[in-house]
Amino acid sequence: MSRWDFGDQTLTTLTRNTSGTGDELASLITQLIDAAEPLTNRFNGAGKAAFDSFKARADQITADLNSGLTSINEGQGSMNQAFMTGNTTMADDASQNMGAANFDAAKFRTA
Repeated sequence: MSRWDFGDQTLTTLTRNTSGTGDELASLITQLIDAAEPLTNRFNGAGKAAFDSFKARADQITADLNSGLTSINEGQGSMNQAFMTGNTTMADDASQNMGAANFDAAKFRTA
C-alpha cells in the first residue's frame, strides 16, 4: 500500500502553477511559429505542408491545449477540496472519539 506524504498547501500550489501554464504554452507556440518563419522558404513538399498546417491551426492547437489544461486544473482543485474535507473530517472524528473514550479503563495496573 502506498502512502502519500505532502504538505497541506501542495495541491493548492500545484493548482496555482498549472493555471498559469496555459498562457505560457500559448506564448511558446507563438514563439515557435515566429522562430520558424525565416525557414519557411526552405521547406518543400510535405515539410512545408505540415508547417503551413501547423501555423494555420496554431490558434486551435493553443485552444485545445488550454482546454486540456483547464480540465486538469479543475481536477486538481477538486482533489484539493476532497483532501481538505477529508483532513477536516478526520480531525473532527478523532476529537469526537477521544472525547467519548474512557482512557482510565485502558490503564494497566500491576499492583
